[in-house]
Amino acid sequence: MPRFIIRGGKRLCGRHRAPGNKNAVLPMLAASVLTDEPVALSRVPLIEDVYTMLAILEDLGVDVRLRGHTVTLQARRLRRRRLNAGLCRRARASILFAGPMLARHGAVTLYPPGGDIIGRRRIDTHFAAFRALGVDFSGGTSFQFKGRPAAGADVLLDEASVTATENSVMATVLSPGRTTLFNAACEPHVQDLCRMLTRMGARIEGIGTNRLVIDGVPALHGVRHRVSPDIIDSAGFLAAAALTGGRIEVADVPASDFTVIERTFARLGIVCARDGHTVCVDGAEPPRVCNDYGAAIPAIEDGPWPMFPSDLMSVMIVLATRAQGTVLFFEKMFESRMVFVDRLIEMGARIVRCDPHRVIVTGPSTLRGMRLASPDIRAGIALVLAALCADGQSVIENVQVIDRGYEQVERELRRLGADIIRKKV
Repeated sequence: MPRFIIRGGKRLCGRHRAPGNKNAVLPMLAASVLTDEPVALSRVPLIEDVYTMLAILEDLGVDVRLRGHTVTLQARRLRRRRLNAGLCRRARASILFAGPMLARHGAVTLYPPGGDIIGRRRIDTHFAAFRALGVDFSGGTSFQFKGRPAAGADVLLDEASVTATENSVMATVLSPGRTTLFNAACEPHVQDLCRMLTRMGARIEGIGTNRLVIDGVPALHGVRHRVSPDIIDSAGFLAAAALTGGRIEVADVPASDFTVIERTFARLGIVCARDGHTVCVDGAEPPRVCNDYGAAIPAIEDGPWPMFPSDLMSVMIVLATRAQGTVLFFEKMFESRMVFVDRLIEMGARIVRCDPHRVIVTGPSTLRGMRLASPDIRAGIALVLAALCADGQSVIENVQVIDRGYEQVERELRRLGADIIRKKV
């Protein structure tokens, strides 16, 4: 099992280019089975979740060719309509094969998806959406879906679920007639998937809103598509500059997508300087919490887009440990996301856990290095950032979890000046 050994206290400086968006590329890989023509995706991050999705595709009979950061997929014929149970358990994104397999083949059997353990992660929204589309469903140790999605349905999602939105869109792009999807998620990666599908010939209106209208077409064709940049990755590297007193520029950051994150950085007194699609953070000045009107303690809360993304809550909590002032974090999406703060408290952070969803952070605190374990992808990268600014040496175990979402992150951090090595034991 690999681990990271990190000696903190090094200033990180340099230029980082945002990789392809992890949350965008996974549904795009699943969408490749919607056509028998080649689908070529560039700027594909070489992370473990991508490798798992490619393994599922190969197991189904899809021709997979990976060269560098470009993958070409062709689903001319599929060997089976049942996904591999072991592969399903390795990635939560395996549930995304339900929609495209139903649209193209009218049946699929999946197994409960894996993924990070950050609390209850409902998949009932998927089932309800498919039932509204006239698909027969039965479940237990596996999930069986039968029947092509019906045309002309109005589907109201009971929550603005990203993956349920993506599954519903992929399920209906080949259904004759019009489907209207209400309470749809509108995160940047959902928009990118919809843009890719429209380039394949799908007819989707309302991209970027919570109401999507899909007019089914007889068939989709192949496409060459460049995956959008990962703003979660970009924010993590900018946070590293603020935490270590360094200066990092991140290239290829979409300004419209980053605005939500930029304004939350500002609440901790961190200025994100923009120059076109390049964002820079200079950490020479220590961050300071900007209180609300009347000197009230500010709150940082997550929620569906365009609210602050849950995937960045862990990183922002680490940032708050170094900022002068007090801030409340309210994690509304997942009840186990905050568990990792116990490790920060052991490192010397002044944090009060109010309940499973809320913590109060008062800074600045001097963190000290220690032995840690990565509980999930996002908490894992947050612990890496904490170790980079801590006094002394930290050892982070279970880093294969971080590998599911970040491509050789230690190599990039080392290039920027970090003292970090990967060691296999």
